[in-house]
Amino acid sequence: MRLLHTSDWHLGRTFHGASLIEAQRAVLQEIIDVTINQQVDVVLISGDIYDRALPHVDAVQLCNWVLRELRATGASIVITSGNHDSASRLGFGADLLDSAGVHIIADTQRMLQPVLRDAGDHQVAIYGIPYLEPRMVMERLGVAKASHEAVVQAAIAQIDEHLEQQRAGQKPVVSIAMAHLFAAGGIGSDSERELSTGNLDVVPAELFEHFDYSALGHLHGRQKVKEHVRYSGSPLAYSFSEATQRKGVWLIETSASGIESIEEILLPVPKKLAILKGKLAELLTDPDLESAVGAWCQVTLTDSERPAEAMATIRTRFPDTVVLNFAPEGTGEKEQPASYAERMAKATSTEQVVRDFVEHVRERAADDPEREVIDSVIQATREAQASQ
Repeated sequence: MRLLHTSDWHLGRTFHGASLIEAQRAVLQEIIDVTINQQVDVVLISGDIYDRALPHVDAVQLCNWVLRELRATGASIVITSGNHDSASRLGFGADLLDSAGVHIIADTQRMLQPVLRDAGDHQVAIYGIPYLEPRMVMERLGVAKASHEAVVQAAIAQIDEHLEQQRAGQKPVVSIAMAHLFAAGGIGSDSERELSTGNLDVVPAELFEHFDYSALGHLHGRQKVKEHVRYSGSPLAYSFSEATQRKGVWLIETSASGIESIEEILLPVPKKLAILKGKLAELLTDPDLESAVGAWCQVTLTDSERPAEAMATIRTRFPDTVVLNFAPEGTGEKEQPASYAERMAKATSTEQVVRDFVEHVRERAADDPEREVIDSVIQATREAQASQ
């Protein structure tokens, strides 16, 4: 039997204010094509199918489309809820959708109702663990400590007991776990929402050692924590910290003896990310940066003074620049006031206060025309006050 491990679609997410709906549709079409070409039997989506608890209508329509198209391939679909999803909303109608081959596991009751698939000489049992918010489920799971490790350990203990009953049958059972969490040893990125402060969200990967394969979600970089404990990562990059990641999915093949093979399948990138740094004039003319022209760009300017209309200017070559930083070269060698308050204390006139403020907020001194405007406005204000 062939299973496709994916997660963290985050349907409806934006990238620095820009819509990603069409990019998400394109990469989901690639997942549909992989499902067809690889003759996938089951598609696993390990949480965060949506980006927010109340998804926009465009995201819901996109989800409806991709689930319909995936089912049309003949593959079953198993979905678990993530920390971005609203478990109750995602799980609405789950009992009815079971009969349609779409299995949604969004609560602790359904967690002990595995999706069972007959593979001829063996059976595949898929157990989904929804995202478990410790304080919301600790009492239900009989846990005294409000930590992710405690609730996940309790959930897996219940699943282990149920799994032993499944293994008592006539056919060998290949066990698959799905979970949305931060496994120890995993590498995060900037686009994931923290599950808790400090390291209280970390769950030992050893908890999953009883399963033949564990399909994890939450971390956006595709990675192997242990040989059979893996993250598929998000199909798209959702932050510039993911610029160098190769996005894809895992294709798992089972046999009567367990996991036969695990293969990575890379997904095409609808729109690349580029991180650029340098002086404005150099960035506008450097022929080596031609590949970044059509990418989402994060630009850091190193000019000694912030150029006027910097964003509009950089977009003349890189129209999809969404982040603009300013880090002038040699800043560390210049003597700077200890604070903005100290700088204001040295000002000798109202005109100087305003000029210093302009320079502080945009990191470039006012030019002659701007100084004339500042002085004229202050003078007009003084004259208006004097006439009252």
